[in-house]
Amino acid sequence: MPVWDDLVGQEKVSEQLAAAARDADALVTATTDHTLPPEASRMTHAWLFTGPPGSGRSTAARAFAAALQCVSPDRALGGVPGCGFCDGCHTSLVGTHADVEIVRTDLLSIGVKETRDLVRRAQMSPATGRWQVIVLEDADRLTEGAGNVLLKAVEEPAPRTVWLLCAPSIEDVLPTIRSRCRLLTLRTPPVDAVADILVRRDGIEPDIAAAAARATQGHIGRARRLATDPNARARRAAVLKLPLRIDDIGGCLKAAQELIDTASEDAKQLAEEVDVKETDDMKAALGAAQGGRMPRGTAGIMKELEDRQKRRRTRTQRDSLDLALIDLTGFYRDVLALQLGSRLAIANMDAEDVLERLARGSSPETTLRRIEAIAACREALDRNVAPLLAVEAMTMALRAG
Repeated sequence: MPVWDDLVGQEKVSEQLAAAARDADALVTATTDHTLPPEASRMTHAWLFTGPPGSGRSTAARAFAAALQCVSPDRALGGVPGCGFCDGCHTSLVGTHADVEIVRTDLLSIGVKETRDLVRRAQMSPATGRWQVIVLEDADRLTEGAGNVLLKAVEEPAPRTVWLLCAPSIEDVLPTIRSRCRLLTLRTPPVDAVADILVRRDGIEPDIAAAAARATQGHIGRARRLATDPNARARRAAVLKLPLRIDDIGGCLKAAQELIDTASEDAKQLAEEVDVKETDDMKAALGAAQGGRMPRGTAGIMKELEDRQKRRRTRTQRDSLDLALIDLTGFYRDVLALQLGSRLAIANMDAEDVLERLARGSSPETTLRRIEAIAACREALDRNVAPLLAVEAMTMALRAG
């Protein structure tokens, strides 16, 4: 199965990347046999993948990285790089290729120190592969200082190094960096395509796959989680009940607190799964005694680990809260569609009765104000406003309409 099959509903992007991979192959061949490279190459040293959440930005970047490292013998016969079966493709996709560095963060930002390490890595020649590929999945989380460090590497790249940056939009990346990248914009995958891939690759029942794809409005990762995780379905059902529980101020405050508590619980569950093992592994690596006594001089390392875990819990809580707000936005979007008599498909068919009741009891203008209140809450959270205060303000605005 070619690596491009992982890109759901992104036919145009797949064609562009496949063409660039062919030109990259020609460039490597030209370098080794001392012939001139193609004049109008579609290959370049830096790419920026943008698109809405769930569009598959990192999937596209990984697929391209695999195609650049493809060692299939079919290439010599005119085959397109990116077979999906050879060692180069397989190790690139799973993240074990020696010359493919996949960078993602579970923290709120990527700092200067981490970026400098990447820049040093980018200056190295490929060890076993055809290219040195750096996939930065969260380029929008670079701090300003980290972005300036990265700029120099993108301006003056090593001959066989390729940067693949992923961000929701071009505005999330420094203008000086994006001006030196080739831009690829992905779209939200069609709901039918998402449902189809859930059935084919995950073995999910067609009815469940269709409902999950429709409820998440084409977000592949969330659709898979919703279809396979009962807890995710329960949390979403609780969020969709919120509009019925904000009839008074007490209900608004209680609903806000419950949203925060649910997000905190998600962060706590992740911490229980990851932090304990991470801490035990670090203690073992530092040579902790059987009774847990740490060697001298290791307190600073353990404190750094604890700080990192704390920042990760903060991001997990915010991400979980943001998902709830996205579900809530989709709910009011359905209300607005019913009010306007739109032919758009209703995403939350399981709450159709509630949607119709709210549509009859309010105006389109009121619904738009409520959607704007949710957007304002998300923006406040991005600006590090205390989550409880931001959500309480939102629930009060939803009640006021």
